[in-house]
Amino acid sequence: MSRMTTCLHMKGMGLLFILCLMGFAPSCDGGNILVLSLDGSHWVNMQVLLEELHARGHSITILRSSGSWYIKEQSDVYSTINLPSKMDLKDFGVFLERQFQAQVEGISALISLAPEFLSIIMKLHEMWRGDLIYIFNNKTLLKELKDTKYDLMLTDPGVGTGVILARYLKLPLVLNTRWFHALDVHFLFAPSPLSYIPVTGSGLTDKMSFFQRVQNVLYYSVALAHEYLVTPSYNAICEKYVEEGCNIVKLMQDADIWLFRSDFVFDFPRPTMPNVIYIAGYSCKPLRALSAELEDFMQSAGEHGVIVMTMGCFVNALPIKKAEEIASVFSKLPQKVIWRHLGARPSTLGNNTLLVDWMPQKDLLGHPQTKVFVAHGGTNGVQEAIYHGVPVLGIPLFFDQFDNLLRLQDRGAGTIIRLSELNGDTFEKGLKELLHQEHYRDNMQRLSRLHRDQPLSSMDQAVFWVEYVIRHKGAPHLRTQAYQMPWYSFYSVDVLLLLLSAVTGTVLCVVALFRLLCCRNRTKIKQQ
Repeated sequence: MSRMTTCLHMKGMGLLFILCLMGFAPSCDGGNILVLSLDGSHWVNMQVLLEELHARGHSITILRSSGSWYIKEQSDVYSTINLPSKMDLKDFGVFLERQFQAQVEGISALISLAPEFLSIIMKLHEMWRGDLIYIFNNKTLLKELKDTKYDLMLTDPGVGTGVILARYLKLPLVLNTRWFHALDVHFLFAPSPLSYIPVTGSGLTDKMSFFQRVQNVLYYSVALAHEYLVTPSYNAICEKYVEEGCNIVKLMQDADIWLFRSDFVFDFPRPTMPNVIYIAGYSCKPLRALSAELEDFMQSAGEHGVIVMTMGCFVNALPIKKAEEIASVFSKLPQKVIWRHLGARPSTLGNNTLLVDWMPQKDLLGHPQTKVFVAHGGTNGVQEAIYHGVPVLGIPLFFDQFDNLLRLQDRGAGTIIRLSELNGDTFEKGLKELLHQEHYRDNMQRLSRLHRDQPLSSMDQAVFWVEYVIRHKGAPHLRTQAYQMPWYSFYSVDVLLLLLSAVTGTVLCVVALFRLLCCRNRTKIKQQ
């Protein structure tokens, strides 16, 4: 038998062994799960997991804002409890348009817009805190939540509402996350040396020069300042309503399991903890057939293939001048284009471009005719592109998008055009680079193979660990106690001071002894 055959045989036997272990793993009777999710793309992530949990027999209750943008009140998957908060999506859209214009104008315009952005974030936290106070003051609702006897709280640490409620109801806590306010959640509970771990928003990789490390520390300081603005108001609610009080950061650090929406195929390697489960790409499902209209369009592209473009769920259209230039570039290409665009129809649009209000993004990215994905760099889209091996031309707009795209660019699987640099020439150059330089597709295909090469799917891992927490009523044995220590103990400053004091004391004693002996000798010499 050849070495290759032997290797394949052993790999097959190992996979069979793992599947057998899964078969003997203790089953989890349908649990009763309480969920509080953020809206927008966060809900898109959460919804996929909830659908799978529902399919496996779990009962799900959602705490939702009555003015939610995406979380429907009626569903076959979950029941809902409405909270009074509302946020006008139009107001947020107006702010995004102003931010787009600021990006075009330059760094000074972006800086001038920062106070308004911070004000919006603080209003959002105020809204979520208001929901929490409403729950605590609504005795009927509070009694219903207690009497239902939930097995688990599944929430997002982007806000403190679900975390504090879990502590009040004494529920095991599972967090479905990637970010905590302004930082990657790893900064909460794992060693995070700033020498090689870039802070969100810094635009840095894990290979930093001296001045980049200085920049990284400054970004970290700004992120911490943001935390100090947000967390005190949550802590005040803890002190008022939760027995023995609490600290929102420590509550999050005390979570049983972190379902982290990334992995080290995409993210830079870093220290981690045993209760962090990496579930990158867990929303990727088997491909569904496209509609007859879309399939015909894809096939009509022939050997040139198709370009897919979208700017995410929050952004319906780019500024009209940018859209005109993009449409003009598309019209010159031999490829066909599917573009999610809800703004005014560009006058330069070519016959090869299909504008749509909505697209089955996962199914289009998995189609063999798709050659390039033009996107804003949201976590979902980037991970779906990796899963299907499609190189990305990124146009980051806000939040973590530049950092996401930077990770692809660092691995040679994509390239970035900032909105301030986006024009017909740069867009055409970027597209042609990805279309005609094979190493981009080769690198992305390699990332896809690495991502898929695992014994269990990301979704199976996510569901297993949720059920694990239900079966064992928590997972405290997986939590590190490091965050319970004061900083001077964590860094062993007290130990070093003790040792330094001991060494210093020993040296001083030896010196004193020698001086004493020397003095006695001198005295004897004088007496003689």
